[in-house]
Amino acid sequence: MKNIVMKFLAAMMLFAFAFTTNASASEHASVEKQSSTHMEETYKSKPFGEMIEGFLESTGIVALVHPRADEMSSTGKPMSDFHKGVGRIIMILVTFLLFWLAIAKGFEPLLLLPIAFGGLLANIPIAGIGGPHGFLGVIYQAGLSNELFPIIIFMGVGAMTDFGPLLSNPKTALLGGAAQFGIFGTLVGAVVLSQMGFVDFTLQQASAISIIGGADGPTSIFIATKLAPELLGAIAVASYSYMAMVPIIQPPIMKALTTEAERKIKMTTLRHVSRLEKLIFPILVLSLAILVLPESTPLIGAFMFGNFLKESGVVERLNDTLQNALINITTIFLGLGVGSKLAADQFLVPETMFIMVLGIIAFSVGTAAGVIMAKIMNLFPGHKINPLIGSAGVSAVPMAARVSNKVGMEYDRTNMLLMHAMGPNVAGVIGSAVAAGVLISLFQ
Repeated sequence: MKNIVMKFLAAMMLFAFAFTTNASASEHASVEKQSSTHMEETYKSKPFGEMIEGFLESTGIVALVHPRADEMSSTGKPMSDFHKGVGRIIMILVTFLLFWLAIAKGFEPLLLLPIAFGGLLANIPIAGIGGPHGFLGVIYQAGLSNELFPIIIFMGVGAMTDFGPLLSNPKTALLGGAAQFGIFGTLVGAVVLSQMGFVDFTLQQASAISIIGGADGPTSIFIATKLAPELLGAIAVASYSYMAMVPIIQPPIMKALTTEAERKIKMTTLRHVSRLEKLIFPILVLSLAILVLPESTPLIGAFMFGNFLKESGVVERLNDTLQNALINITTIFLGLGVGSKLAADQFLVPETMFIMVLGIIAFSVGTAAGVIMAKIMNLFPGHKINPLIGSAGVSAVPMAARVSNKVGMEYDRTNMLLMHAMGPNVAGVIGSAVAAGVLISLFQ
């Protein structure tokens, strides 16, 4: 019995020894394999001169002067040497011009500065900041390609809007509607130019361009993202540039279409608007949008939501967040995301010049249409309307209303038109959102 036990223990020891030996051999082989792999990935030393040469080839100077043949655009498409080199230099200078307009002239600095800086980053060679894996590309995909940022902006604008002037004098809503004539007039103009062979705009692109006439940046971005994302950069820059230049563009048009006597018309005092009216109005407008034009409800719904929170008076923390922190944060990301589309290969194309020209025409026509509508309304019995407030029908809130007031006070220092002009001004915001919904429903 003792011999059997001894033989069994000896056999177990031999088995354990063999297992350990095999395991050690396997581990050793694995280590050797890892070591071998590690050796393959180890950096290979180069002569110092070759290292310097490689560094110089990776600099932006060389990339601009001698563009890489394999460099692609942010959309993954081939780029011409012009867009890789001289085009980028031109766009960098354009961003410096936008910096100057925003800082020195005060033209919409809250948005022009982020847009311009985004454009500067998007034109840096090699880095691919505007590409799908660059941080500008990530921002664009996170909030612009899905229209999130413009909608959040509309919430904030709604929270800062007072519908009192519009409700106290509802007929001024016609002025906001008339100003949208610039949108549809420009749509026809863009289509005519395409038919004549000057440009090759599709109906979707023409629709996205025409919305510039409403002077509403978030709406322009919203519809451009849906119908013509390839034109987003040019449309956004044109829209915000013309919004910023309201004090320059509008007064000559207003003065050319009115007499001195019309500019001195004093409007009656606005009636008091109850809190209940202000609570019912956003729900009523949203209900009408849902029933008649569902495509407009993303913008109108966000706008009315922000306003409803404000007028409810019971969620001051949310109202304050919409008016300040949320809209400011979103403005930063919106500007950078739009700036990512200012890359040379997307902006320096013949269509951009036509967009800028059509944009100024659209904005001018919208301004003129509002003034002319006010003059027509004065032909009927009732309280007279100062035609200057018709120019506020474009939805550049509240700048257009301030311009109407300023021009009126040039002829009569006691003629305060600001609150009267806010009626068509906020009506213009609703009108541009409705116009965008119409265009999207027709051409998407």
